Amino acid sequence: MSLSMSPNNSLSAQRIVISAPHGRSGKTTVSIGLSSALSRRGLRVQPFKKGPDYIDTSWLSFATKTQSRNLDLFMMREDGVKNLFGMASQYADISIIEGNTGLYDSVDIEGKNSTANLARVLDAPVILVVDTARMTRSIAALVNGYMNFEPDIKISGVILNNVSGSRHEAKLRAALEHYSAVEVLGSIPRSPSLGIPERHLGLIPQGENSELLSVIENIGDIVEVNVNIDRIIEVSKNVSSFQLSAFSFQPAISKSGIKIGVAMDRAFSFYYPENLEALKNTGAEIIFFNTLEDRYLPDIDALYIGGGFPEVFMDELDGNESLRRDIKNAVENHMPVYAECGGLMYLSRSITWSGKTRKMVGAIPCDTEMTKRLQAHGYVILQDKVSGLEIRGHEFHYSRIRNLGDVNFLYKVIRGKGIDGQHDGIAYKNVIASYSHLHTMGAPQWAEDFIDRIVNHKQRYRYKMAV
Repeated sequence: MSLSMSPNNSLSAQRIVISAPHGRSGKTTVSIGLSSALSRRGLRVQPFKKGPDYIDTSWLSFATKTQSRNLDLFMMREDGVKNLFGMASQYADISIIEGNTGLYDSVDIEGKNSTANLARVLDAPVILVVDTARMTRSIAALVNGYMNFEPDIKISGVILNNVSGSRHEAKLRAALEHYSAVEVLGSIPRSPSLGIPERHLGLIPQGENSELLSVIENIGDIVEVNVNIDRIIEVSKNVSSFQLSAFSFQPAISKSGIKIGVAMDRAFSFYYPENLEALKNTGAEIIFFNTLEDRYLPDIDALYIGGGFPEVFMDELDGNESLRRDIKNAVENHMPVYAECGGLMYLSRSITWSGKTRKMVGAIPCDTEMTKRLQAHGYVILQDKVSGLEIRGHEFHYSRIRNLGDVNFLYKVIRGKGIDGQHDGIAYKNVIASYSHLHTMGAPQWAEDFIDRIVNHKQRYRYKMAV
């Protein structure tokens, strides 16, 4: 993928960052509710999630009926973040950027990958969501500390969360009014109805259960009543323009006639939209299929199986024997396949979890074992052993690979764990299967390399047929 240069482009869209002193403070709830409330007013809301998280983006997408995007300084670097933000928000009335972890938390001591630095890069005002449970006067010390730690960060307001009642709220407001100049933009009461179901990798993806959709409506109702939406809109205007070195994704190659099957269902839903767009920009057609319901593969030239929760649906995946057999035959016939994390697990011989073992595709000579302990979580840096290029991504899994047969590896692990601490990217026949999740802006040659593999395979197939 390449980006077209357009040095005269600038952006001055309204935008706001929703952050917190630490994780589990309620910033996801506030971001979802605020996005829903603003959308109800007829505003075009473009949601973003800071970091590599797939699940929060699914909730934000549903709340706004607009595809949420990830902004990640580690994977995309500064220019990439600016350009992706500009591309996605150019037609929006307001952009809501949900931070991750605490405002200043980062993988490095300088804070280059922090939500605060993202706000700095985008010149976006920050609203701090504070979990006020068992807190009164101390809130002023906490908020002042956050405002003074990096004074150039524009903390433009506070939303009090998990407030136990009117007396509690009054004490919190009085402390902030007396000791701090920050404005209170809302006070959200403690309520069990604000909870979002979770499992071992975090929140449950929004699309997995239609009954969860009412949760978003309820959160929107509560935020609408308890947060000063009009003031937040005003705060979001306190931004300046910044230059965009590039503005739109442009294909570096054009290969029409290629059909790529993408597994998209309750078991597999972890895809960055930019990855699919990068493939489409080459002229490829994306054909979605359902690993739980479709009995056979569609008419395709290649397979892309992203991450998800195959262990949760392993009974259904095991039961769809005809599709598993079809995929295995395609791999044996050297169909190009790219798989990440859950996709890797699905292509293995089996998944074992909680004492149960279920058959998977069996296209890769290995088995997958789910563990109670987290096996890997964080950013990865890989080196392509063929090109030598550095690739940035992330990993998050509770599984490990067992009984691995004779395979090669495409990547050397520089940072992270991968398959075995040293390697990732199992290369078997025409399959590349990794624990690492890649984003096309952190792996610029990813789409082109995949398309080239597909084209070469089709040419070899035509040659064999001719002979």
